[in-house]
Amino acid sequence: RNPGATEEAFRHGWFHSGDVGRFDDDGILWFEDRFKDVIKTGGENVASLEVETALFAAEPGILEAAAVGLPHDRWGEAITAFIIPRPGAVIDEAATLVKVRDHLSPFKCPKAVIVVEEFPKTATGKVQKVELRRRFAEFYR
Repeated sequence: RNPGATEEAFRHGWFHSGDVGRFDDDGILWFEDRFKDVIKTGGENVASLEVETALFAAEPGILEAAAVGLPHDRWGEAITAFIIPRPGAVIDEAATLVKVRDHLSPFKCPKAVIVVEEFPKTATGKVQKVELRRRFAEFYR
């Protein structure tokens, strides 16, 4: 019931879902991220999902993680990690930044880790990254 959004999604005879993927050497299509969640930092595109996966690998005390690009004068967008610790876990933001370097290329590493108590979520439980970007838009300014 949104003619503008419908027109935007159906262009040139194709449905544009907004998903970003890649084919591996075996021809299998892998979901990488949503196009709107790709972080554009220093002239590079970084999948937020890749950063989030690396955070979980680097720090077992993380219950939930979300990576977004926040406005930054030098990088355009600075990769920023938001995490919710597991109950009883204490997360050292600086140590997490160091640990995640073992799992990502340098340009994909977050510039900051921000510990939060909860994420803004939709009714279906999906993290509202647009809301995180809005709330923390001035973080690097």
